[in-house]
Amino acid sequence: MAANNRRMSGKKGAQVGSGGQRRRGLEGKGPTPPAEMRKGHKKNRLANAKAKQSVRRPAPKGRGGKSASELVVGRNPVVEALRGGVPASTLYVQQFIDNDERVREALQLAADRGGINLMEAPRPELDRMTNGLNHQGLVLQVPPYEYAHPEDLLDAAADEGEDPLIVALDGVTDPRNLGAVVRSVSAFGGHGVVVPERRAAGMTAGAWKTSAGTAARTPVARATNLTRALEQYKKAGVTVIGLAADGEAEVGELEALGGPVVIVVGSEGKGLSRLVGETCDFRVRIPMPGGAESLNAGVAAGIVLYEAARRRA
Repeated sequence: MAANNRRMSGKKGAQVGSGGQRRRGLEGKGPTPPAEMRKGHKKNRLANAKAKQSVRRPAPKGRGGKSASELVVGRNPVVEALRGGVPASTLYVQQFIDNDERVREALQLAADRGGINLMEAPRPELDRMTNGLNHQGLVLQVPPYEYAHPEDLLDAAADEGEDPLIVALDGVTDPRNLGAVVRSVSAFGGHGVVVPERRAAGMTAGAWKTSAGTAARTPVARATNLTRALEQYKKAGVTVIGLAADGEAEVGELEALGGPVVIVVGSEGKGLSRLVGETCDFRVRIPMPGGAESLNAGVAAGIVLYEAARRRA
């Protein structure tokens, strides 16, 4: 009985306890994560497999990479870009701007097209965006262009059941020339244009405008190395034809233009680079009885594309 009295007594002393473990056990571990994040769960395994698959499989669009976004600055350039069908994501309009005819037309064109955000911004913000250029209160943002991969142009021809008809540009740095070539390729049933990744014109607002809207349906591919891309075309059975003032044959004499071809056009001043010229299966010249030394890339490509289309008809 004495022992029981000692156990029931109110004396405080050392007692065996849980050391706080029970209290911590009751605190919980936070909200339950979704099934996709729980290791070992079926949905987690499926999500991991899907992620690995997407890494292995290249994206079908834009495999040639993207350009940087671009700003068209000034009232006349903005109106001309909108008239010319240049793709745009946002039209910035300065607060309290003088609402002249060009501003009204720009707003109307943007509204009619749809899909273009209209943003009002204070003048200091537009000055900052344009690095102090004379924007006149109007700035148009052109989204990045998604380049195709050179192989995509072969796939496009195969999908249409046609022999590839492609133009490659070597050292052409004027975006307007690129736009003109895109327009010619579209007009004569070609499957696209290839440009080098560096030291070459890209699909800027100027190129879009010169293409007269045809850039929306004629892909432009970007090659990391143009010579290597041409060699890959040759392995695929495509004849590579370079334009050169001292070419061995005239363009009207070359029967190969009736089959699968890549037409390579060099810059107006330097022509084809050495490595690209050596890669070509044929080098052809355009006869010019008028005595001109050379043609710009857009005109030269148009002449050869016409001959190729004539032979395919």
